[in-house]
Amino acid sequence: MTDLQTFREETRNWLEANCPPEMRKPGDVCWGGRNPQFSHPDQEIWLERMGDKGWTCPTWPSEYGGGGLSKEENKILQEEMSAIGARSPLGSFGIWMLGPALLEFATEEQKKEHLPGIVKGKYWWCQGYSEPGSGSDLASLSTKAIEDGDNYVINGQKIWTSYADRADKIFCLVRTGPQEPKHDGISFLLIDMDQPGVTTRPITLISGKSPFCETFFDDATAPKKDLVGGLNKGWTVAKRLLEHERTMISNMGLAGGGDGSGSKKMSGLAKVSKQYVGEDADKKIANPSLRSKVAKHEMNSRAFGLTLQRIGEETKVGAPSPAAAMSKYYGTEHNKLRYELLLEAMGSKALGWEGEGFTPEELAITRDWLRTKANSIEGGTSEVQLNVISKRVLGLPD
Repeated sequence: MTDLQTFREETRNWLEANCPPEMRKPGDVCWGGRNPQFSHPDQEIWLERMGDKGWTCPTWPSEYGGGGLSKEENKILQEEMSAIGARSPLGSFGIWMLGPALLEFATEEQKKEHLPGIVKGKYWWCQGYSEPGSGSDLASLSTKAIEDGDNYVINGQKIWTSYADRADKIFCLVRTGPQEPKHDGISFLLIDMDQPGVTTRPITLISGKSPFCETFFDDATAPKKDLVGGLNKGWTVAKRLLEHERTMISNMGLAGGGDGSGSKKMSGLAKVSKQYVGEDADKKIANPSLRSKVAKHEMNSRAFGLTLQRIGEETKVGAPSPAAAMSKYYGTEHNKLRYELLLEAMGSKALGWEGEGFTPEELAITRDWLRTKANSIEGGTSEVQLNVISKRVLGLPD
């Protein structure tokens, strides 16, 4: 038996013994935090066990609380979790965006201070990038951080800050060099949200939900030791983190938010279509036109998953490349199309907004469809991604 075969057997046995029954069913994912909310007692147990194992961040180094797994071992872990329907133990911008940036740019002291807490979901992190006057032109941001002894004093405003009203901490771009060219005067700072100088205000979307917020800093403070990547060197960190964010968003294009490992999970389109449109004598979707669209979407999902896997294997040290812009653009459009097809399959049952006559899933679908429109804005608009692709992938002139 090879080492990987042994690892697979040990992993399968551990998951069977430690994954609680409720966590083997579809459902919400815990985001952790200082005051975590668990929808079921099994969710807390699952997070604790996976956090102790380091498998919330399987490939992170074990000295920072991660699982220390190789890419091959992580692929096996994901396959074995999928085989029993195991739910992800933790959702976190700390895992998807901040952690990888810290691994690349943070000091040893910063890694030891912040990474173990991310692994175990001790803090809910949010991202402070966009501002009312600097969206696509992110480098024109004006939120200032001024030195004051061992601290920075921060003043300014961020917008579209996802879940800022629930977050414990924020990784934030601030201007520390007002005299330098705009890209050269930016720093990357970690700020505690639980202080009098930080306030948030949710932004209600057309879907009725408020995942985004305005965030205000009024003489908020952060210790100098939480400046990552060096003074006025934050743009380098910011660009790398954006690549990680775009990789995260691209995974939304896979059913259930795939892991980029070539997942064979189906999107659920066929099941929903059969439920609302019906089946023919061969147990296929009764509407030939819809059946063709669903089949094409499933094939594209599989191809996209394999492409993400190939990109990950070709990229050195697990860091994303400009190809993240390609993945983000395609994943965004692919996810939006999935919801268009769901609406088409459900017909009039997808038109409910409130009231009787609809199931909870039917009442949610239009809101979820509206939410996908933000995918082509967050993490850099589709237009920005096309510019990145033309310049950094295709090498076209400015």
